[in-house]
Amino acid sequence: MLFWLAPALIALAVALVLLRALNARRGETGLTAGASDMAVYRDQLKEVDRDLARGTLTDAEAEAVRIEVSRRLLDADRRTARASDTSEGRVWPAAAVVVMALLAGSFLIYARVGAPGVADLPMTERLTDLDTAARARPSQAEAEARARPFLPPATEPDARFTELMDRLRTALRERPNDIRGLSLLAENEARLGNFTAAREAQEKLVAAYGDDVPLNERVALLDLMVFTAGGFVSPEAEAVLGGILKSDPGNGAAQYYAGLLFAQSGRPDRAFPVWRRLLETSPPDAPWLPVIRDEIAALAAAAGVTYTPPAVRGPDADDIAAADEMSADERQAMIRGMVDGLADRLATDGGPPEDWARLISALGVLGETARARAIADEALAVFADNAAALATIEAAAQRLPE
Repeated sequence: MLFWLAPALIALAVALVLLRALNARRGETGLTAGASDMAVYRDQLKEVDRDLARGTLTDAEAEAVRIEVSRRLLDADRRTARASDTSEGRVWPAAAVVVMALLAGSFLIYARVGAPGVADLPMTERLTDLDTAARARPSQAEAEARARPFLPPATEPDARFTELMDRLRTALRERPNDIRGLSLLAENEARLGNFTAAREAQEKLVAAYGDDVPLNERVALLDLMVFTAGGFVSPEAEAVLGGILKSDPGNGAAQYYAGLLFAQSGRPDRAFPVWRRLLETSPPDAPWLPVIRDEIAALAAAAGVTYTPPAVRGPDADDIAAADEMSADERQAMIRGMVDGLADRLATDGGPPEDWARLISALGVLGETARARAIADEALAVFADNAAALATIEAAAQRLPE
């Protein structure tokens, strides 16, 4: 009841504002004309007195003119009064029509896009419902069963590799806590596409370490659990995640999965600050950055935040110093990694013409002239309507070796 009272009062207030403006407009039309006539007649009466004083009119003529002007003045006054009464008389019927139209329109719109009859759902209840749904989400086994058809298919190894894997599995049945064997099993099961088996082997490896399990092995387990579940953070994966964060609160991979868990639980308000911090502080080669860059805008919108992601940064002083200590092959590999990262970003997210020009020039330096020219053609199509951008792209393309 209180909900419907609010739009009714709002509609009434809007109607009164509109009618006040409308009434003022109508009143001005009639009242202004009448007031103008009355002002003219009053001036004429004053003029009669001046003419009489100058001797232009006789007393009889002046009296006759006064009578006629006074009659016209009274007529103008009556017209002004009638216009005012007529305008005021139209206000309330018009007000009723406007109010009814606004209320009817409001109800029709709400009936179409709203949820009539649905009870209020306070924020605390919504959060409670989200927490309940999060606790009731599918288990790791259920999530893996759902995701299995969408994972890469298992590969068929050659006979020699199959024999080695069979021997490894047999040996681990006899020595189930063999850390080296479990590590090899998890790695090679994943390589074969047996992801559930790889996850199970990694779980056994973590258990075999006991309290001394290295952090990287727990992170590897978390990676496998989320991957085999199709990107879903199950309750079991959440438990592993919690243990990692307890040991290393700033762990980047764990922070990424924490943000993913919040997003999957309907809490973009909690996911966004986690991913924003990762996006702004992670090293350029962090594996979670491409995913965060793709999703951060939608996540920010869902969280009710206006956010512009930072531009991808280039090498800093530390990167340059490290490059000076590299061999020629290592330096070439680092440059190629940066170039490939820039190419991937431009292909997925786009970017300013200066970034396209950098990529074209870098590919030319690496000797990939054909690829550089193909990217230049793509950039020219992207910026076809931007003369300044076209000039930047064309300048970079012209510097390419023949």
